[in-house]
Amino acid sequence: MSYVSPNAPKTPVSIPEEQKGFIDKVVEKVEDFLKNEDLKSMELEPCTGYQRKLIYQTLNWKYPRGIHVETLESDKKERYIVICKVDEEERKRIEQQKQAKDREELEDAVGFSRIIQAISTSGKLVVGHNMLLDVMHTIHQFFCQLPDDLNEFKEVTNCVFPRVLDTKLMASTNPFKEIIYNTSLAELEKRLKDSPFKPPKVDGADGFQSYNTASEQLHEAGYDAYITGLCFITMANYLGSFLSPPKGYVCSRSKIIRPFFNKLFLMRIMDIPYLNLEGPDLMPKRDNVLHVAFPKEWKTSDLYQLFSAFGNIQVSWIDDTSAFVSLSQADQVQIAVNTSKYAESYRIQTYAEYIEKKKEENQAKRKWAEDGWKDLERKRLKTQYNSYIPQNPRDYYINCFAAPNYVVRRSMSPIQEESACEDSEDAQAQEDSNQVNAEASELGKKTKKKRQKTETTSEPTESALFFLLSSQTTW
Repeated sequence: MSYVSPNAPKTPVSIPEEQKGFIDKVVEKVEDFLKNEDLKSMELEPCTGYQRKLIYQTLNWKYPRGIHVETLESDKKERYIVICKVDEEERKRIEQQKQAKDREELEDAVGFSRIIQAISTSGKLVVGHNMLLDVMHTIHQFFCQLPDDLNEFKEVTNCVFPRVLDTKLMASTNPFKEIIYNTSLAELEKRLKDSPFKPPKVDGADGFQSYNTASEQLHEAGYDAYITGLCFITMANYLGSFLSPPKGYVCSRSKIIRPFFNKLFLMRIMDIPYLNLEGPDLMPKRDNVLHVAFPKEWKTSDLYQLFSAFGNIQVSWIDDTSAFVSLSQADQVQIAVNTSKYAESYRIQTYAEYIEKKKEENQAKRKWAEDGWKDLERKRLKTQYNSYIPQNPRDYYINCFAAPNYVVRRSMSPIQEESACEDSEDAQAQEDSNQVNAEASELGKKTKKKRQKTETTSEPTESALFFLLSSQTTW
């Protein structure tokens, strides 16, 4: 017996005090089982998952060779442990079977993710109809959580699906929008059967059931995908008629369909037709849009009633107390704004005024943050500059001659200069006061004053050098 379980722990297992009696009884049973040569296997009584974990850990540590431990489930759905005596070859075979079973279960759990991964890595064109939500759900379910930022979402989508094409957007764009009036999937498929379009003939592979467009099976995933592909092929081939010479078949990598790549149709947005995954989106004027602020109790019906005199409107909620309202005509905007001047419960402003106000608020926030940091930096530099001033005012007075202020200011930022000026004024005032007191105390002491003057002339060089070297830390 030389086979060692790869799960065998290297150190004794830590067993809680309340479980030691239970584990000791199990170990005693296993000892008796190993001594009995007639028995090939034994079953333990059903127990909890935590107790089974302690049994596995203990037996793998005490008996790394010669036994195989496995959990089975009874007819009563109770889980219990079976211990078998095995030799090296048999144990290897059992372990390999268990690993193969685990891999199979893992592949079953991965499921459809393997297909999505294969589509993503292939880099092939992914075609959908009104597919923004399809793309979002696919990324969220099979790749990662959706980012909060729009630009990050575009980057993630480009990484997962490098090329996508939305047939609803394609049918809503020139040259198709002039001859296709209904872009819903079922109506689009019907329209593309007639002139000037030529739908392709599709033959199902042997052994696979084929869809028949004569009997509609709408909203079945496979059928919807099938007719979406038919719509794409038909419209792509129609674009081939504009080439010189005309082509009856256009492949998915043709330059003529590249303008439709990586643009997703946007529902219920009148002035932005699509989401551009490869760059910035279109920026409409929105001269017909109003920003309305109102009480929290208001509902959409209240907004429709408020703007009932302006015809058809579109409401886009921002939060519980504000929304954008789009009027059908831009020349009605100022009329709506004027009618709200004396209103108390609501307020109306143009979209341009709203955006300008938001910019001012953001600038004010940035300025407040910058001013806050400047104040902190000024206080820090003031404390740092004070540490450079000698404690003896007489030394500071000498240093002012040896190291003029302009030398220090050359090495400072505007903030440092301002702090330095404040500190210099404080130090100068203290210097003047001390100088007056010194002159009063020195009256009648001419001999001592001469000695002090001699000391003064000998100190500036060393003191000034210390001041200059200290000041260099701010350069």
